[in-house]
Amino acid sequence: MDRAPGPSVRLRLTLSYAAFLMVAGALLLAAVWLFLLRYVPERALLVPSGTPIRYDVFPVRSNLLRVFAPRAAGVLAFLLVFGLVGGWFLAGRMLAPLTRVTEATRKAANGSLSHRVRLPGRRDEFRELADAFDTMLARLDAHVSEQRRFAANASHELRTPLAITKALLDVARTDPEHDTAELLDRLHAVNARAIDLTEALLLVSRAEQRSFAREDVDLSLLAEEATETLLPLAEKHGIGIETSGGITPTTGSEALLLQLTMNLVHNAIVHNLPGQGRVWVSTAVLAETVALTVENTGEHLTPELAGTLTEPFRRGTERVHTDHAGAGLGLAIVRTITHAHDGTLTLTPRPSGGLRITVELPVNVGG
Repeated sequence: MDRAPGPSVRLRLTLSYAAFLMVAGALLLAAVWLFLLRYVPERALLVPSGTPIRYDVFPVRSNLLRVFAPRAAGVLAFLLVFGLVGGWFLAGRMLAPLTRVTEATRKAANGSLSHRVRLPGRRDEFRELADAFDTMLARLDAHVSEQRRFAANASHELRTPLAITKALLDVARTDPEHDTAELLDRLHAVNARAIDLTEALLLVSRAEQRSFAREDVDLSLLAEEATETLLPLAEKHGIGIETSGGITPTTGSEALLLQLTMNLVHNAIVHNLPGQGRVWVSTAVLAETVALTVENTGEHLTPELAGTLTEPFRRGTERVHTDHAGAGLGLAIVRTITHAHDGTLTLTPRPSGGLRITVELPVNVGG
């Protein structure tokens, strides 16, 4: 924003300090006049000698004024100079932390998010501002880094189906006798994967921006709906599903929270022991939160590997990749939706194999 140039804050503070000293000095001199000089007689009072008074002649107000006025003016001039010089020095000292914050802000505006203010000393208003600014820069730096990594991964994932489509079309162009039905089936599968990936990216963006209306939601109903919807897929893989839990009221987007539940249940089904696996879906009301927990049997996972599964396009190296494996955004979407609803996401490997995922959201007391 273009602004007209104006006096600096340091100059205005300096003038304020000087003006304050001048006003204080004038008030002091006025007090001397009101409470001291007004009691001095205007005429000389002669006292006969021999009286028990120490001085023979009392001071006269006019004489005192002639002596007092120039010195008072000199004191006011000194206070003006002292206020300007001292005010300029004090204002500089006081505004030094703000100058450092301004320099850091300019660097951040130019794209340098790694710079930090780090003001030393005890806590005060300026240091609280600097600490808040450093915290904001740290979060912004992490967010930008994550977005860049996410964009790179998304570009890579989207390039794959496009490259496959181009290869299939090139083969069909050079080989007129190629099976058209098989080509159409493969193109349909590749196109469906690209659509799923694009929709997942749009869902992540929508959740990150928190561009959704909040309403009363019961997680237990969403869990039942998700398990009923995905029951045919579970039966196809030979996976048994159990649901439990009572009413778990919270607030948020019902569509996004349903997508979160669907992703968790879908993930638990497709990454399981085929033909003998189990999935447990439960909801519960805790002290100040409601919890949705999805557990499944499966391969043994290390805590380090489990901690990386919420990153975009990250899949466990030992996890089964099937036609329902998705785009690698399932748990990343879960994490994004959870954070958008001010919740927490916890992934814990089960000792006997598989994974336990718990989503905690703020409880809706009025619900």
